[in-house]
Amino acid sequence: MKCVFVFVTLCGIVCNPFMSTKCRLYILVLFLLQTLYAVSSETTSVVVGASREELYLPLLVHSRVALLSNHTGVADGEHTLDRLIRLGIQVTAVFSPEHGFRGTAGAGNHVGDSTDEKTGVPILSLYDGKRNYPSESAMQQFDILVVDIQDVGLRFYTYYITMVRLMQICAEYGKPVVIFDRPNPNGHYVDGPILDMRYKSGVGYLPIPVVHGMTLGELALMVNGEHWLEPTGDSASWMECKLTIIPCQGYTHQTHYRLPIAPSPNLQTMLAVYLYPSTCYFEGTPVSLGRGTDKPFLQYGHPKMRYQWSKESRKSLAKNSKSLPLRPARFTPRSCPAAPAPPQQDRLCRGTDLSRITEEQAMNMGLDLRFLIDAYQQMQIDNWFFSPFFEKLIGVDYVRKMIIQGKSAEEIRACWQQDVERFKVQRRPYLLYPE
Repeated sequence: MKCVFVFVTLCGIVCNPFMSTKCRLYILVLFLLQTLYAVSSETTSVVVGASREELYLPLLVHSRVALLSNHTGVADGEHTLDRLIRLGIQVTAVFSPEHGFRGTAGAGNHVGDSTDEKTGVPILSLYDGKRNYPSESAMQQFDILVVDIQDVGLRFYTYYITMVRLMQICAEYGKPVVIFDRPNPNGHYVDGPILDMRYKSGVGYLPIPVVHGMTLGELALMVNGEHWLEPTGDSASWMECKLTIIPCQGYTHQTHYRLPIAPSPNLQTMLAVYLYPSTCYFEGTPVSLGRGTDKPFLQYGHPKMRYQWSKESRKSLAKNSKSLPLRPARFTPRSCPAAPAPPQQDRLCRGTDLSRITEEQAMNMGLDLRFLIDAYQQMQIDNWFFSPFFEKLIGVDYVRKMIIQGKSAEEIRACWQQDVERFKVQRRPYLLYPE
C-alpha cells in the first residue's frame, strides 16, 4: 500500500498540467525527501532493549554478569559490553555464539576462547566444537546472564539455539536470564513447516516454522510457556528459566527494521536477509549459493547448470508473481575468511543472479521454493540432488519427495499452511509487540 501511495502521488505531481516545470520539480524533490525520512525513521524510532538502561540497571547492580553477545550487540554506537562496564556493572564473562564474538568466523567454523582486548573480560566460545554449554566452572563465574544479540528470525539461524541452550543450563543452576530484545527483520510474517523433531539438530532446535516471526524475547517466553526446556537427571518435571525481557520501544511486527550491522559474514545486505528463507536450502545440495563471492545468498549456480531457468520454472514464475528481475549468473567461489571452503570452490558456476530483486519484492515473497526447484530441474540428478542436511534445514521429509514428484512450489506451500495458522495461534500469548 505504501508503494502504491508513493506511485500515485508521484504520477499526480509529474502529470499535473497546472504546475510549472520548476514547481513540479521542487514539490517532487520535497516529497521524495519526506518519503525517505519516513522510511528511515521506522528504524531510527525503534529503541532496542540495550538502550533502556532505566529498566535493567536495577536488575544488574551488585551482581556478577555474564553476557551472550557478538558484534551485533551495539546500541547508540556503543557495544553492550562497553556500556555495562561504563555503567559500573561487573561483567565477568562473555559467551560467544557461531561466528565468534567479533562475527568474523565462517558458518560452522569452530571458534576458541579468547580475551576481549579492550576490557580484559574473558570470552568463552560456545562454538568451539567441544561443547554447546558453559562448563561448570564458567557457570560459577556469574550470577545473572544478559542476552543481547541480533537474530534474523529463522529456525536454521543458530543464535536462538545458543540462547535456548543457555536458558536450559541457567534453569538448572537457578540463575536468572535478562534478554535485551531487538527487532526481527523478518518479523512481519510466518511461513514454512513446523520442525518435525526427528530432524532436531544444530540448525533446527524447536518445533517452530522456518520463519517464526518472533523476536528473541518473545521466543524465549514461548520456550518457557510451552515447556520446551528439557528435564534433567531423574526429574520428570519441566524446567523453567527465570526470565526478564527488556522490550524494544516503538516496534511492531510490521515495522520495516533495517539492521544497522550485518548479523553474520555472509548476510551482508538487507536483501540477503529477506531472501535467506528461500535460498538457504541450497546448503543441502551441491549448488553454490554464492559463498566465497561478492554476492552470498544473492545468486546460485553450479558448473552443470545453464544461465536460464528451466521451462517449468519460467511457467511458475510468470503465473504466480510479478516479473522478478532475474539475470544470468557466472561466478567462481573462492576461499575467503567468511567462507574458507565454499561449495564448488574454484569452479566456474552458471546459474541465476537474484541481486536485482527489490527489497520489497523479497519481503513479500515469503518462503519461496521456486529457486530450489529450478536448480533441481536443471541438474537432473534426482535424489542425488539432496543431502541429508536438506531435511535438517526444511525440517520435514515431504518437501524433498514432492520436489522429486514434480510438484510446484505452490502445491508444496499448501501442505504447511495449517502449520502456519496453528503456530500463529500458539505463539499469540507470548507476543510483546502488535502484529
